[in-house]
This record gives sequence, C-alpha cells and structure tokens, in this order.
Amino acid sequence: MSVTCTLATFAAETKAESLPPEVPSRALALTTDLIGSMIRAANEADSTPSVLKMLARLGLDAPGECTVFGLSRRYTPATAALLNGTFGHSLDFDDTHSDSSLHPSAAVVPAALAAAEMTGASGADLLAAIVVGFEVCCRLGNALDPTAHYARGFHPTATAGNFGAAAAAGRLLGLGADRMCSAFGVAASQASGSLQFLVNGAWNKRYQVGEASMKGLIAATLALEGFTGSAEAIDGKHGFLKGYSDGADPAKAVAGLGEVWETMNIGVKPYPACRYTHAAVDGLLALKREHGLAAAHIDSITVGLHRNGITLVGAPLDEKRRARSIVDGQFSMPFAAAVALTRDRFGWDDYELLGKPEIDALADKVDVIRDESLEGLRHPFGATLKVRATGREYDLRIADPSGEPETFPTSAALIEKFRALTGPCLNAGTEPMLARLAALGGAESLKGYFG
Repeated sequence: MSVTCTLATFAAETKAESLPPEVPSRALALTTDLIGSMIRAANEADSTPSVLKMLARLGLDAPGECTVFGLSRRYTPATAALLNGTFGHSLDFDDTHSDSSLHPSAAVVPAALAAAEMTGASGADLLAAIVVGFEVCCRLGNALDPTAHYARGFHPTATAGNFGAAAAAGRLLGLGADRMCSAFGVAASQASGSLQFLVNGAWNKRYQVGEASMKGLIAATLALEGFTGSAEAIDGKHGFLKGYSDGADPAKAVAGLGEVWETMNIGVKPYPACRYTHAAVDGLLALKREHGLAAAHIDSITVGLHRNGITLVGAPLDEKRRARSIVDGQFSMPFAAAVALTRDRFGWDDYELLGKPEIDALADKVDVIRDESLEGLRHPFGATLKVRATGREYDLRIADPSGEPETFPTSAALIEKFRALTGPCLNAGTEPMLARLAALGGAESLKGYFG
C-alpha cells in the first residue's frame, strides 16, 4: 500500500485494546498538560480577545455542545477545535516531539475532544484517537525532515498537525480506511503554516495551529459525509511530502508503525518558550546552582545551537536581544537566558520582564552561534554553553533539554505545572478539573463530561 493508505488503515483500524497500556496513559498525561495551557491562555494570552471578536463578528460563535477550556460557555465543534488549539499553543508551553520538531498535542487533542463530544465517545476511545493522531503527525514530521521543511518556511506543527487532527477526529467519527484516505486527501489541500511570524512577533503561530485542528475536524467530517478527497495525498506525485520538503523520506512515515510508538517520544516543556531555548536554560540554571553565579557576575555567554535553533531563536541576533512582545520573547535565546539568570527560573509570569533595562543589559552579553557538533544527532534540541564570569570560564554541553522521554516529568510535577497555570483562572475549580482529567480514561461518554 501507499504511505497514505498505510497510515489511513492504521488510524482507522488500530484497536484501542491493542495499545500498550503505557501509550494511552502517556496520551492522558500530555492532554492534561495541554489543557493547563489552554485555560491560562484563554484568560491571559494577548491574542485571545481578537480571536473571540473575530468569531463574533463573523457569526461563528454560536452556542454548541463542545467545551472550550478556560471559557464559561460551549461552542460548535469546529469553533471549539479552533479555540482550544489556538489557546493550547499560545503560551508556547505545550509538548514537543523532538525528532519531527513539532508540537503534537495542540493540533491533535482539540480535534479529538470536539469529535468525542460530538459522538459521545468514551474516554478510552478518545485516548486511542489521540494516540493515532500523534502517530500520524509525528511520523509525517519525521518524513518531511524538519530542517528541509523549515528551510522552505513551513511550520510543521500546523502542516503535519492538520493530518494528525484529521486522523484523530476521523477515528472518532467512525471512518473506515477508505474514508480516512479521503480525509487525508482534504487535509493535504488544507495544510498550511508559515514561519514568517518570526519577523514581527506576530500571532500567526498560535492561530495556525488552532486552524490546523479545526481543519482536521472539517476534513474528517467531509469524508464522513461522502466527500471524495484526493488519493495518495501524502506520498503522491503532487502530494504533501513532495510539495512541502526538498528532503522528504516517505519510508520514515511508516517505519515500525504499530510497533514503535512515537507517542512515547513526546516531551513536556518546563519553560514557556521555543524548545530550542530549553537546553541552554537548563545549563545556565545548573551552572548557577553549582557555582553560585549571579546575573551581576556575567561577562559573556555563548550559546551553541543546531541550525534550526539559529533560525528560530538566534537570528537576527540584535533583534533577538531586544524582545518586546511575548512572541519575541518566546523565540529569543538572549531573553530566555537573561530571565533564567535573573529569576533562577523561567515561567509564564516572567514575561513581565520584557523590556526591562536589566534584562536588555544581560541579553547584550549573550551570543548565539551555530554549533555543527549538534547536527546529525537524533535530536536537534541540545546546546553548548561557554560562560565567562568573575574571571573564570565555564563550559557545558547539554545533550537534550529536560522533559524529554528519558526525563519525563513525574505525575506530581505535571500536576504542579497544571496548578501553577490554572490557579489564577480557576481558583477553587482547579482540583475538580484535575479529578475529571485523572478519571478521563474511564469515562463512559464525553458528552457533558467537563460540566
């Protein structure tokens, strides 16, 4: 079979009971982590008001049956997927699949949740659908070759995420393999997402991931209603892989399918910023703890990154040193380094430091260079550090940032992150929400499950 049909058959026909138990369990942990970000962003992200006003002006905010986390009312399925996806990605605090350099949950989970509430699916069915969505988008991200995809100016979370959303929603809508192929055919025409947001700290990145989730749900629903989508949409002559990458390897999309679970290779972010900043932040915090360094002691910092990291968080360096918007800060290695050294942490509330003179002064001491020793490795998110302080030089190499599968957070750590994000918004509602999420896998029906 073609890659398209192989993935469609997998998404439609994989039995929930055949999944290794740790896989849906990991999907639940990742879903819980994402919902924490949704709730905070619904209330505090600077882009949220304009998205809600757009929906109202266009008459797209009609009441419906689907939950939007962080808001006090329900929406129609497509709008719920759009909002939950946009909110889930707005803080840049959502999970990352290192090999494909994309954020699977923000695209996949909202489409799956909307489809589950539409159909009254069980919690176990929801988690199985999320797993197949993760597998599809992560594998497509691998096949695209993230470096080649970035070089073309695409944002893989939005492009490949569209297919993952279609797979998850299609499964819950009961699509067979043939209909799932049609859903992928529609998804191929919808795949979009540009890196141009980096130029001016634009909000496109958040919205295009929410849009990918909504479009995946639309693609699956069109297929359900008999719409014929293009065949061989992923690996055909004019298919997704050839159209969106100069270095695609279709075999990577199906290698070990059903045996190797990419879901278990998804990591959780400890900091609300681009994943390419995290290893260096980990290293700076470790040096501070070990050597008692203070921000005032720093003479210079040189951060070495993979070339993808330079594209996203290191260039142009003068602009990265003067982050003024939240998006600027989310994609600035100098800002992340300055915050970590100043606050001994980097959390969502630390964006209040944007534009502070002491942060700018420290950011001026941060250089970001391409380190070729970080390329050709399995994961692109490592960093090297050279810190000069108090007449001494400290060198450190961080192979992977914290939160990767090998250092996946404990349940207690994930709950602590959830509480920190949602407490200011939900107040006493945080613990009941945690209880609902903990019991999600045993829910008989998702209709009305979240209140």
